[in-house]
Parts: sequence; C-alpha cells; structure tokens
Amino acid sequence: MSIAENIKQLKETLPQGTSLVAVSKFHPSTAIAEAYAAGQRVFAESRPQELLKKVQELPESDYPGLEWHFIGHLQTNKLKMVLPYVSLVQSVDSIRLLDEIQSWAAKNYRIVDVLLELHVAMEDSKQGFYEEEIVELLFRAQTYKNIRFRGLMAMASNTDDSSIVEADFERADSLMAYLVDLFPELEDFNQLSTGMSHDWPLAVKHGSTMVRIGTAIFGERE
Repeated sequence: MSIAENIKQLKETLPQGTSLVAVSKFHPSTAIAEAYAAGQRVFAESRPQELLKKVQELPESDYPGLEWHFIGHLQTNKLKMVLPYVSLVQSVDSIRLLDEIQSWAAKNYRIVDVLLELHVAMEDSKQGFYEEEIVELLFRAQTYKNIRFRGLMAMASNTDDSSIVEADFERADSLMAYLVDLFPELEDFNQLSTGMSHDWPLAVKHGSTMVRIGTAIFGERE
C-alpha cells in the first residue's frame, strides 16, 4: 500500500484519543511530504543532523502545521540542533540532559515540552529512568521553570513474547496513572507514548495516547 493508504488505515484503526506520530528517520523528505499531503502532521526524528536537514527541506511556509518530535538519545552538545525546531522531546533519559535542556530554555526564553523516558525493557542497553527516579524527579518539577512535563515514553522489550511486551506496557500505564494521581498540579502531564509498528495494538490496549510508527507507514528504512 502507499504511504497515504497506510496512514488512512492506521488513523481509522487507532482509538479516539491516541495520536499518530510518523517516525520518519532514515526516510527522505519526499516521503514526509507525501505523508503530509495525506493529512499527517506530526513526525519524529532521532538524529539531530537529520532533523536539521529535514527542517530546512520542509519549511513551515510550505508545510504549515508540520510538527517535529525528537525520539532518540539526545546528547547535550546537540541541543541547539534540536530544541529550536521540535514541539516535544520524547526521550529525556537522564537528569543531566534535563538540566541542560532547562539551561538552554532559560537562556532562550523558551518553554520546552518533554516526556520522561521510562526504562521497562529487559535489555540493559535501553535508556531511561526507573519508576522511583521519575517519582523523585517530579517532586522537584517546579525547579525546572522552563520545562513542561507532558508525560512518559517507553519502549517495550525486543522479544516475540507478547506477554512480556504487554507486561512492559502495563508497567508504563500503571506508573502513568499513579503519577497523574500523585501530581495533580502537573496539569499537562497526560501523554503516554508507547507502541511502534510491531506492537502498537498492545500499547493501545494499555493506555497509550501516542504511538510512534515508522515502518508501517513508510516501509523498510532506506
């Protein structure tokens, strides 16, 4: 199927309240333009240089309403290549990164929206905070004057065992509900970004409000 047909099918399948983020990393700007023409507006990149190139190739003047998210591991020395252009950093995985984002945002008179990356997967190689670290961090949320905490992001274990994947998503959903209850003052803390091309139905079953889908829209990476 075409990119437009894939997007149409996904949007018809996703429940109300779950938004579609098209993961465009490793795909050309022409593919993004095709998805945009089909009505998709939110795209995600994971490499600063690639994001910057596509921002320049797809200017706001030609693509009004096009929105970028950053979903990769963000090095602190690359902030200026990312933060001016994205509406959401989905992959804040350390206090150091959070502190550097706060510093950049304060200097540039900006409010930066972020998701905190929760480590739920079996693999130690995956980035992110553990549950207790996120709770401790959000007790100090008011100290980050230029950051708006929007919710959580998580990646499930890389396994064919759907019960493990489902358990990972359930952990993220349970923590999300706990945090919303514990921190009512964080009024914008309402996004749970879980699920990708191969596992998004399980993520939606467990509370995902935002799915990150690349291959099922654009096909295999170039």
